[in-house]
Amino acid sequence: MAGGHVRTQERTQVAIVGAGPAGLMLSHLLHLHGVTSVVLEVRDREYVEHRVRAGVLEQGTVDLLRDSGIGARLLREGQPHEAINLQFAGERHRIAMTELTGRRITVYGQQEVVKDLIAQRLADDGQIVFEAADVAVDGVDSDDPVVRYRVEGAQHELRADFVVGCDGSHGVSKDAVPDGVLTTYERTYPFAWLGILAQAAPAVHELIYARHDRGFALYSLRSPQVSRLYLQVAPDEDLAQWPDDRVWAELHTRLELDGDPVRVTEGPVLEKGITPMRSLVVEPMQHRRLFLAGDAVHIVPPTGAKGMNLAMADANLLGQAFDSWYGRGERELLDGYSRTALRRVWRAQHFSWWMTSMLHTFGGADPYEEQLALSQLRYATTSTAYATSLAENYVGLVDV
Repeated sequence: MAGGHVRTQERTQVAIVGAGPAGLMLSHLLHLHGVTSVVLEVRDREYVEHRVRAGVLEQGTVDLLRDSGIGARLLREGQPHEAINLQFAGERHRIAMTELTGRRITVYGQQEVVKDLIAQRLADDGQIVFEAADVAVDGVDSDDPVVRYRVEGAQHELRADFVVGCDGSHGVSKDAVPDGVLTTYERTYPFAWLGILAQAAPAVHELIYARHDRGFALYSLRSPQVSRLYLQVAPDEDLAQWPDDRVWAELHTRLELDGDPVRVTEGPVLEKGITPMRSLVVEPMQHRRLFLAGDAVHIVPPTGAKGMNLAMADANLLGQAFDSWYGRGERELLDGYSRTALRRVWRAQHFSWWMTSMLHTFGGADPYEEQLALSQLRYATTSTAYATSLAENYVGLVDV
């Protein structure tokens, strides 16, 4: 008994904290390998399935979802894109990703991936505990780690062979690592993104990344009826100062070109929010019986469209590693998880920083940096080699 409430003790092979893309994908992959898991999530199912996040899937992420049996709706409803557009100095330039790399990206919202994964886990009798409060991870230095949590007042103890923290940058999993073990690398950018989701048919079928004197803008989409658009704003911007009319006016200014047929399509704004821009890496991504994945250990600015894709890559590595451990008694992949994952993480960090610094304005604070950014954009749109490098990173490198 604890505090007058029943304490329930449970056991699984892998306890997963966080029902985002990484945690759910890992749970699904473990199921395919015959490994048991329990996923704990502090939010309710409704919230998890409807929080709008990333929407660009690399070729490798699409392949992973398809090959693991999750891709039916993605392949039916996702929108494959073979190019992106870079816009600056009053001109738009097409980067033909598929022509340059043989691969492409697919636009399919993160919330849709999460819905598909939850549906599959429940269909497979997988255990997802929503609204798990007061989650705490303990004993990761022992052979018997435990995750404690509370549901509807009842205390639970979930014991496992391993714990995987997929609970985001503000999650509790990292707290289980002793002081002095983890090193954090971080950069905060002097701007944020104001994003809207609008019930408006997109006027484009390929994303437009625009650098304008007034700041960056992105024309993206989620479906044939829904547009996703972003504006660069100050990091301390007051959202109340951005009524819909002002947002649309600024999008028209930054995205439309003289004499060009593309005109931003307006419609009812379904969501609006401001996202700070930062880069973060926490090393190592594992400590004894605890493994960390996704936003818990790395965050990238959304300019490079890498966040969810990195999370899925982490889950794939861990799925293979646990399969090797439980299936053949081999620990090499588990022991090397952090080292292997960080190669991809740092490549994505560099690409995301590069795209961000090249496409955003810095308020004229450093004219030298401004000219460097324009030079990079000119080079990326005139050099096949440079454009190929951009395309390779954007669609997702096969080997990192």
